[in-house]
Amino acid sequence: MGAVKSKRMPRAVREQQMLDAAVRIFGRRGYMAASMDDIAELAGVSKPLVYLYLNSKDDLFTACIRREAQALTDAVRAGARADLPADRRLWEGLLAFFTHTAEHPDGWAVLHLRARTHGDRFAAVADAMRAEIVALVAELIAAAMREAGQGEPQSEPELAGLAEALVGAAESLAAWANTTPGVTARQAAASLMNFAWTGLGDLLEGRRWVAPAP
Repeated sequence: MGAVKSKRMPRAVREQQMLDAAVRIFGRRGYMAASMDDIAELAGVSKPLVYLYLNSKDDLFTACIRREAQALTDAVRAGARADLPADRRLWEGLLAFFTHTAEHPDGWAVLHLRARTHGDRFAAVADAMRAEIVALVAELIAAAMREAGQGEPQSEPELAGLAEALVGAAESLAAWANTTPGVTARQAAASLMNFAWTGLGDLLEGRRWVAPAP
């Protein structure tokens, strides 16, 4: 009897293997320093096969950004479940965010650093992910205000500003946590929860800081 032939790896599995390798190299080296030869070698495939599956370095980079953006968004949405009270939604959403970015540091580097330094095409994909998370946070803050009996936020800019501030703080804290030995995802989430919820607590009681006139 002849040798039994091994099954060919399904295209979708092979493509994810290539993306895994590409995310690692793009995340650690940046777009310009990453080579298709190194990506192919790390993935265990030929360079022509990478081009056959993913067309070009630009398309490969875009596919990496899209995949990592979707994975992070899905993780945060799964954590911040709508059936939880507002404070628990915020906590679980933050914990999911910091857990995901800690477990996928190369993916986070692709989204937070690499995607925004090589042109509008790449930045737009990461920005769309960020906008989705900001919208989720804005929804959460509005729900917290209703739960506290404060009604709706005074204005859309107020709500958008609060959401942008919280997401920006989370991004900065994740970048710090991922490069600081000994900081866990839970510690990072607790730091931002204490900072944000204490501040939001005053807001939910109807107390606002009034900016002085210019």
